[in-house]
Amino acid sequence: MGVSDEVRGQLAVKFGVLFPHLDERQRRLLMGAEARILGHSGIRAVARAAQVSETTVRKGVDELEAGEEPLGRVRRPGERDLDMPTDMQTGIARNAALVVVDVQKGFDEEAFWGPRNNLAADENIAVLIAAWQETDRPVVFVRHDSLKLESPLRPGYEGNDFKEYVQARRGLGSGPELLVTKTVNSAFYGTPDLDAWFKEAGITQFVVAGIQTNMCAETTARMGGNLGYQVLFPLDATHTFDLTGPFGWRQSADELATASATSLHGGGFAKVVTTADLLTAVQE
Repeated sequence: MGVSDEVRGQLAVKFGVLFPHLDERQRRLLMGAEARILGHSGIRAVARAAQVSETTVRKGVDELEAGEEPLGRVRRPGERDLDMPTDMQTGIARNAALVVVDVQKGFDEEAFWGPRNNLAADENIAVLIAAWQETDRPVVFVRHDSLKLESPLRPGYEGNDFKEYVQARRGLGSGPELLVTKTVNSAFYGTPDLDAWFKEAGITQFVVAGIQTNMCAETTARMGGNLGYQVLFPLDATHTFDLTGPFGWRQSADELATASATSLHGGGFAKVVTTADLLTAVQE
């Protein structure tokens, strides 16, 4: 069975957001990673979504499989270079934390939330959790305990529980692990105090993955940047939902994700990266 038009469309949006910030080799590696995730017909689907040749995508797959040198700096359009955290040049810090935000069953209730984007988000979140645990790095699991009685995330309702693949990974790593519960967007306004925990452990760099891109994930990343942390934001390990705003304005989930990535990266709150970037760097 081939890759659906919907998936190709999602890839095209993702590439449109991330490619301007990547050099040529980083683009190949990203395409190669996506092709490997898709499996059969992946190279063709990625080539069509990115509007490149299948040979270019296949080269990216080959480079990943060969385990070549890690990625270098990320670049902005029109700039020669963009300062990146030193750890991203030589590998993720040994004590860099992965903050997994609100990956809860209630977000699977489409009737409540509406259409979502990035169907690959759950798989990417899962592989990041596994990579962090396998390298004994700290993992923070964040759960949203909604105060709204109608919310699928309210305590006492099944939707408040972590998704199965997240719950199954809890306690598996040898590195530090923390559960933070919250009732607002930022994980830094939860219990226990995340900032205090980071400082006590000497953690200065963390990765944000989870749900929703433009809500709790973005808010946690923004606040982390304001507090002086090096924040990495793998856009493809997050997802969100269509949303209606003032004046009848409505934006699709992909449009909201694009806006979040642009604001975080362009505003200097966080470095927007990919799951493939992190999987490469975490092994160094």
